Amino acid sequence: MNNISKPRFLISVLLIIGIAILTAIIAINTTYLKDPTDPFSESNAINDLFNNLQKFLSTYLGWLIIILANGFLVFSIFLIFTKYKNIKLGGPNAKPTYSYTNWIAMLFSAGLGIGLLFYGVGEPIWHLHLEKGYPGMIEGDDSYNYGKAIGLANLHWGLHGWAIYSSLGLCFAFATYNKNLPFRVSSLLGKKVANNKPLAVTIDIIAIITTIFGVTTSLGLGTEQISAGISQIFLLKETFTNKIIIIALITLIGLVSVSLGLNSGIKKLSQINMVLAILLLSFVFIFGPTVFIVDSLIQNFGAYINTIIESATWTESYSSSSWQNGWTLFYYSWWFAWAPFVSLFIARISYGRSIKEFVIGVLFVPSIIVFLWMGIFGNAAIHQVINETMVVSEVIANFDVALFSLFEVYPFTKVVSIITLILIVTFFVTSSDSGALVASMLSSKSQSDINDDSPILSRVTWAILLGIMAGVLLFAGGLKALQTSVVITGVPFAIIVVFACRKFYKSLDKELNK
Repeated sequence: MNNISKPRFLISVLLIIGIAILTAIIAINTTYLKDPTDPFSESNAINDLFNNLQKFLSTYLGWLIIILANGFLVFSIFLIFTKYKNIKLGGPNAKPTYSYTNWIAMLFSAGLGIGLLFYGVGEPIWHLHLEKGYPGMIEGDDSYNYGKAIGLANLHWGLHGWAIYSSLGLCFAFATYNKNLPFRVSSLLGKKVANNKPLAVTIDIIAIITTIFGVTTSLGLGTEQISAGISQIFLLKETFTNKIIIIALITLIGLVSVSLGLNSGIKKLSQINMVLAILLLSFVFIFGPTVFIVDSLIQNFGAYINTIIESATWTESYSSSSWQNGWTLFYYSWWFAWAPFVSLFIARISYGRSIKEFVIGVLFVPSIIVFLWMGIFGNAAIHQVINETMVVSEVIANFDVALFSLFEVYPFTKVVSIITLILIVTFFVTSSDSGALVASMLSSKSQSDINDDSPILSRVTWAILLGIMAGVLLFAGGLKALQTSVVITGVPFAIIVVFACRKFYKSLDKELNK
C-alpha cells in the first residue's frame, strides 16, 4: 500500500464499483419489450440512455472527433522531420530495454489484439451492406465497393488510431524518462497542474476511468467472440451465463499474468500472440485465394493512399445515414479511450528509443501489420462473397462468428478454429493484464524505476474490476453499451491529450539544449 496513491486509487475504485452497481440495478428494473410482438426484443433504460448519448455526441461533436484524430496524425508525422527527432527517451545515453521483436510484439498485443480478430472479417463484409450515405460507395459497382470496404477498415485500424497512441505515448515517455515525473496524465500538463493536487487527482481519475471503459470494450468483444466460437465449434448454446463464466476464467488467468509482472507475464504472452497470429495469417494466405489476395493488396494500397484525405475528413454533412456514428466516430473515440492505457504501456516499454524511432515504430509498423491483416482476412472473405460461399446478410446477422465462418471452406477447419479460439483467449488475457497494469501505474504514487511494475494489490484489484465491468456492460446493453461507454469517456480525454502534446512540444527545446 505504500506506493499506492490513495485518493486516485480509492476514488477510482469506488466510482467504477458505483457505476457497475447502478448500471446493473437500472438494467434489471427497467427491462421492457421494444416490440410487443417480438419476445426477444428486450431493452432497458440503460440501453436507451447509451443509444441517446452516442447519438448526441456523434451529432454535435462528430466534427471535433474528426479534427482531433487527423490532428494527432499530422503532429506525429511532423515530429519525424523536426530538429528534435534524435532526442532519446531517457537521455542521450539511454539504451532500449527490449529488442525490436519484443517491442513490436507487445505493441501489437496491447494496441490491437482482440479488435482485429473480431472485426478483421466482419467489418469489410459489413461495409458491403450498402445504404445511402456510405462514404464513397457506388451502388451497383461491386468491384469498386469491395476495395472501398477494405479501405474503410484500414482507415479505422491504421494510421489515425496509432497516431493517437504515438502522440500521447511520447508525452508519457518524455515526461517520465526525461523529466523524472510519475506515469500520470497530470504529469503531462505542467507544474501548475501537477502541483494543484485536487485538479491533478481529478485528471488522473478521468484517465483511469477512461482506461477501464476502453479496455472493458475489448474484453466484451472478446467474450462475445469466444462464446460464439465455442458455440460454432462445439455446438453449445450461447447463453449469458456462459459469457460470465468466460469472463471469470479469463480474469483468473489475467490475474496470474499481471501478478507475474511485465517481463515474466505480459512479454511472454505477447510473444505467444505474435507467433499464433503469424501462423493464422499465413494459413489464410497460403490455403486461401493467394493470387487474388496479392492482387487486392496492391490495389487496396493505391486506393487507400488515393482516398485517405477524403475518407478521414468525411462528416456525413449531406447525408442522413447513421453509418459514421456507428463506425468512424466510434473507432476514433475507442482509440481515444484506449489512449491512456496503450500509450502509457507503450511508453513503459520504449525507454531508450529516439523520437523518430518511436514514431516510426508506433505509427507505421503496426499500421503495416493492420494493412496486411485486413488485406488478407478481408479479401479472403470478399473472395467468398464473390463466389457465393459467404453471404453478406448472414455475417451481418451474426457478426461474432464471421471469422469462424471464413474457415468453413478451408482444410483443417476445426483445428484452425480451435487455434483461433486460443489466440482470442491469449489476446483477451493480454488486454486484461496490460489494462490492469496501466490502471495500477496511474493510481500509484510514483515509478522511479523503469522496472517497477507498481503494487501487486493494485494490479489485482484492477484486473478483477475489468472483468466485473465487462460482465455488467454485456448484461446491461451488449455491444451497444460497450461502444457507447467508449464514446462517452474517449471524447473528453482527447481534449486533455491536446494540451499534453502542446506541453510536450514546448519542452523539447530545453531538452535539445541540455
